[in-house]
Amino acid sequence: MYFILVLATGFLLYHHLPIALAQSVNDQSLNVESFVESLNSPTSMAFLDSNNIMVLEKDGQVRLVSNGQLQSQPVLRIPVDTQSERGLLGIAVEKNMSIGGDSDPDNNGRDIFLYYTESAGDEGEGELKNRVYKYTWNGQTLENPTLILDLPAIPGPNHDGGKLTIGPDNYLYGVIGDLNHDGMLQNFPDGPPPDDTGVLFRINPIDGTPAPDNPFSPDPADPLSKYFAYGVRNSFGIAFDPVTNVLWNTENGPASNDEINIVEPGFNSGWQTIMGPISSSGNTEDDLVNFEGSHYRDPVLTWLDPPALTDIEFLNSTSLGEAYSNNVFVGDNNNGNLYYFKVNPDRNGFLLDTVPDLVIDNEEEQSSVVFGSGFGSIADLITGPDDGFLYILSHDNGIIYRITPA
Repeated sequence: MYFILVLATGFLLYHHLPIALAQSVNDQSLNVESFVESLNSPTSMAFLDSNNIMVLEKDGQVRLVSNGQLQSQPVLRIPVDTQSERGLLGIAVEKNMSIGGDSDPDNNGRDIFLYYTESAGDEGEGELKNRVYKYTWNGQTLENPTLILDLPAIPGPNHDGGKLTIGPDNYLYGVIGDLNHDGMLQNFPDGPPPDDTGVLFRINPIDGTPAPDNPFSPDPADPLSKYFAYGVRNSFGIAFDPVTNVLWNTENGPASNDEINIVEPGFNSGWQTIMGPISSSGNTEDDLVNFEGSHYRDPVLTWLDPPALTDIEFLNSTSLGEAYSNNVFVGDNNNGNLYYFKVNPDRNGFLLDTVPDLVIDNEEEQSSVVFGSGFGSIADLITGPDDGFLYILSHDNGIIYRITPA
């Protein structure tokens, strides 16, 4: 029996129906447990505090997990378009979370940010859009939606991105893929001007205005003023290094060249001119669309055969052992693999003796970076704010797994 799967790379492929595999990790001192089950195609999650997690389901439901129990009723239902990679996709929670005790156990008044593909309505009277809304958590539901970022969704229907995070600078960061556009933001010099596709944005979480020191333009009327980076094909993972406060992301290639990147202000990731190392592309930086303030840099690591990389997480914890503290875990869609990388002393790359050219192009190199397997399509990774364990959200299995000491 077969089914059609839309990969993160944007291709339709035929696969055998999946066989459930046991979850495992290579480190015998660690254990994998099913923490929460019975979720429906979850896409992202975020801790409200030590005991409460909000989980997004692709079809528009926001679920609450309290003390390890999935609550029976959603805290919000949103009408979303779910074609291909559209849906309820990303969440970020206002900072000042209290760990190990909270004067307000319900976190009333906290701002919650959601990224989703807003439905055009039953009659199709509205224009399909990807949007970021700010909600207020009242302890039981999300209320008072305020639109803070209006983004395109056409033509798509894939490459919608959707991941959100609050940066160390307290600005809201998020990513939208190229939606199959061929514009200047995709490095076509004669293409349409900037149109909010294929970018990482950085905005004020209060009202959605551009951060004042963004790299490309100080003019709020200029679309470039919202952008932190561009030239991104699609991404399902962004994370800040807790030591350096530098942003990293994963990026999905087409038929080749998935990437892990360091994203400094003004980064041009190179798509559609460059994917993977520039030396293998046949192009130079002069072939890119170079806005004032932009720069290109090669990926930290490239997969020649794309596993459809998803989320990236710096484990900001010693709970799994000192060796894992502030190092990198990455998930994928195609294999159900969890990858692990030790960051080098300068924190600008990985210690990878097994992949000297930083391009994974054979099975031996691929096996050398696999840390765990059997997780299905990994949609999100997060460090528990109190216990310091690694939480893994499986889109396929509808389960939050947790890696703990054995």
